[in-house]
Parts: sequence; structure tokens; C-alpha cells
Amino acid sequence: MTGFGSSTVDRDGVHLSVEIKSVNNRYLKLSARLPDAVARFESEVEKLVRARVARGTVQMSVRLRFPGGQSGYRIDTEVLNSYQQQLLAMDEGRSDISLASLLQLPGVVAEAELPEELVNSVWPIAEEAIIRALEHFHDFREREGESMRIDLQKQCDAIASHLSEIIAVAPQVISDYRDKLLERVRRLTNDASISVSPNDVIREVALFADRCDINEETTRLSSHMDQFRRMLDGETSQGRKLEFIGQEMFREINTIGSKANSVDVAHCVVEMKASIERIREVLQNVE
Repeated sequence: MTGFGSSTVDRDGVHLSVEIKSVNNRYLKLSARLPDAVARFESEVEKLVRARVARGTVQMSVRLRFPGGQSGYRIDTEVLNSYQQQLLAMDEGRSDISLASLLQLPGVVAEAELPEELVNSVWPIAEEAIIRALEHFHDFREREGESMRIDLQKQCDAIASHLSEIIAVAPQVISDYRDKLLERVRRLTNDASISVSPNDVIREVALFADRCDINEETTRLSSHMDQFRRMLDGETSQGRKLEFIGQEMFREINTIGSKANSVDVAHCVVEMKASIERIREVLQNVE
């Protein structure tokens, strides 16, 4: 599920900001850009995230500024000058090399050495800011989740509507087959000296009815949809269970399509499969 959250905490001259973004992933994957003063608590940062997020690729960025405008970084002028001299020599003395380009090179910008007591004061501030950002992140995903719940409910209702149509026309499929079979028998007996026993017709219709019987499939599909709806209305994250039920629903729909010898049923099955595909797409984003 996509999401976004941010927060800023200013305390004792320390300014710390956190930004959290996520994109879809079946599992939880955390990528955090942390200043050294916070990186030493990376395991604690991961615990905070895992306690509140179950799925998604989560990107976290933490920015830190110390009292007096200190950023916690310094420019190594020796390394900078060395790069500059080497590049000028390669470029035959031309001086169109930008400072911004030089600052991107390895070793030019390094972590500044800060007093230990100042570094130790950072974690409580960072923890507060991260928790606040995660709360905003959670609220964002709650709103998105409600939108997805409505979409999933809509697709489930569409499947239920088509299932009702199938259940209504299923008996007519057998009746139509019987009428067509009797018509063919009448034509054969009129055109040639062929005798067909009524029992043969009854047996053939019974075999056809058995092959086309979809009562078990429609019953199971209805049960799966009831369970799907209950999970949608639940309070906890059920993404993976919903995915599994969606697979079971597709299996029943596929069987109905292969067994029911009817244009009307085939049309309903196509529409139901389209709804299942939409459900799959949405569930990829559900925690």
C-alpha cells in the first residue's frame, strides 16, 4: 500500500525532520537514510516501523541539524583540493568544474565529530519524530484503505449479481438441451427408420445435467464471498487472507465456466473474471 507521513521536532536547539514514503510490496522492506547520530539506533528505528507496518517498501529519510546551525557534516578541504587538482590536470587547466559536482565525490563531505553528550540527546528526539511520522503515515494509509475497501466491495457485489443470474438460468440450460435433443430425435425418426427409446433420451439428459451441475460451485462461491465481505468489514489487516479467498473464488468461477454450456452463463463468467482481476490488482496494495 502506498503511503506518506512526515514530522518535525525542535528541542534544545536540535532540529530533526522525518519523511516516510511507501510503495507496494507483498512483504515489508525498509530503506532508511539516517545521519550518524541516528544510524547507531538503526535497530530501534526498524522496530518502530515493523510494529506499525506489515507490508510495503518503506523509505525513510531523517534530517538533523544541531544548535548553532551545525548540520553534523563537514567538508574535507584536503580531499576537495586533491580532486580539483587532478580534474584540472586532466582537463588541461580549464576551470569550469562546478563546486556542486565536486561535493558529490566520495570523501568530500564527511560526518563532523560532535560532542558525545550532544549525540546522545538525539535519540529521544528522533524516536518522537519517527513515531509522529508513522502516525501520519498510518492515517494516510487508513484513508487509502477505505477507498480500496469500497472498490473491493463493489467488485464483490458485481460478482454476486452475476452469480444470481447464473443460478437463475442454470435450470433453463438443461431444459433447453432436452428440447433440442428431442427435436433432433424427432427429425431422425422422421427421416429414417430409427427407433429411439424415451429412456435413452432421459438417460442422455440426466448425463448432461450431471456434467453441467454447478450447484456445488455456486454454493462454495457464495460462501467465499460471504467470508470475503466479513474480512473487508474487519478491524485488522487481512491482505494475504483476502488474496487466498480471491484465488478460491476464481477457481470456482473458472469451473462454472467450463461446466455450464450456455452463452448467458459464459457472459456472466467473463464479467466475474474481470471483477476478480480487479480484486487482485487492489489486493496487491492491501496490508
